[in-house]
Amino acid sequence: MLRVAIAEDSVLLREGLTRLLAEAGHQVVAAATDAEELMRAVETCGPDVCVIDVRMPPTFTDEGLRAALVIRNRWPETGVLVLSQWVEERYVTELISESPHGIGYLLKDRVADVSEFLDALRRVADGGSALDPEVVAQLLARSRHPLGVLTGREREVLALMAEGRSNSDIAETLIVSGGAVGKHINSIFSKLGLASGEHGHRRVLAVLHYLNGVTS
Repeated sequence: MLRVAIAEDSVLLREGLTRLLAEAGHQVVAAATDAEELMRAVETCGPDVCVIDVRMPPTFTDEGLRAALVIRNRWPETGVLVLSQWVEERYVTELISESPHGIGYLLKDRVADVSEFLDALRRVADGGSALDPEVVAQLLARSRHPLGVLTGREREVLALMAEGRSNSDIAETLIVSGGAVGKHINSIFSKLGLASGEHGHRRVLAVLHYLNGVTS
């Protein structure tokens, strides 16, 4: 069971998330309507992970993002899963610029896929990463580095790696063996000149550094 704090000004989405999480066996320890209320809840309740809307009162610009960054700084053991109406790459960059450990960024539409949303929430709470496939697709599309050296299958694996997927997740998605995934990943790192990391979040950081010039 995860202890979750929600920050969402929309009553419908906030209540929907609360019910969804409760039905999945998690405990919603706070359901805030703005960033200040969320910060108080995190300090008081100590949730495992926060689900935060990027745009909240009073200006509806980036209050949620700012709160997420403060939480990562003050309570680094707390996972942060940010929800956005659309892809905003600069927000992704700000979130992962230091480390993508315990960080997630999903489009709100992704919540409709309950199993995918819950899987992303669990990965973030466990210290992993969860980036929306649309974000990864945009990064791949405008990468400043040539990806032509990769095979089609390697590009598929690269995209899933950037989302924060584990080797077993990638194998299940692509219907291949774990050994095959490992070989593809080694080939990708070799062809792109990336240092492989033992931990998933280091691997994601390396991939995103290649795709978007994100610095650690």
